[in-house]
Amino acid sequence: MWRGLYTAATGMITETKRTDTIANNLANANTTGFKRDDAVTSDFEPMLIRRINDMSGPKDITEFKGFSLGKKAPVVGELGLGSQVADIATDHTQGSLQTTGNQLDFAVEGEGYFRIATPRGERYTRDGNFYRDARSHLVTVNGDDVLDDGGRPIIIPEESGTFLVSPEGSITANGIQVARLGLVSFPGGDGIMVKEGNSLYRASDPAQRPRQATGSIQQGALERSNTEIVSEMVNLIANYRAYEANSKAVTTQDSMLDKSVNEVGRNS
Repeated sequence: MWRGLYTAATGMITETKRTDTIANNLANANTTGFKRDDAVTSDFEPMLIRRINDMSGPKDITEFKGFSLGKKAPVVGELGLGSQVADIATDHTQGSLQTTGNQLDFAVEGEGYFRIATPRGERYTRDGNFYRDARSHLVTVNGDDVLDDGGRPIIIPEESGTFLVSPEGSITANGIQVARLGLVSFPGGDGIMVKEGNSLYRASDPAQRPRQATGSIQQGALERSNTEIVSEMVNLIANYRAYEANSKAVTTQDSMLDKSVNEVGRNS
């Protein structure tokens, strides 16, 4: 009985974490370059159940039934002990591109991340909503420098006026190339990217070195979040139903325990 109580409780905890993940996806449905997360669940290690007391009498019960399994108690099956959130996996599928007309907005189509210099070291992002600061540096909304393919801050002189960015990332002002956006990816794929907040990522393995990406850059556009609001709402409702079912199981187990202690125990 206690085991059933704990098993149902683990289901409630799992669904709570899954709901938090979905809520975060919905909250960032309009965040540029955001990639939705999935809560990946798994079972706790199941318990192997064997029959007991087969050898308790003067004769082996299995022999009495007409068959014998030797001295080892026969296996009945496995008993699940609940669920848990094994991982929060990020879905790196391409988001739709939205045209803005702003020459400082860049969208990555295909593979690749922009290189960003932060106080914690080099980080990576798909959010191409950039600005030009007072130093004429190309920066993120948080004021971090955007880096070129050589790891240097990108400087676009104010007097250059209108400038163009090629699909390969070359920034040209007045017919002269002033920089090249650093668009990188990792040999291990998107699976090694870890979220840090503010649309920034880092490599899970510090030893992994980025390489030049094969994606292209579109100027005057931004990549929207890949969150599908309708799908997330459907998942949220399903999670609520699963949480409710586990909650009722906990209530039922608690009622059975109460009856066992206060009624069955008193009458025995």
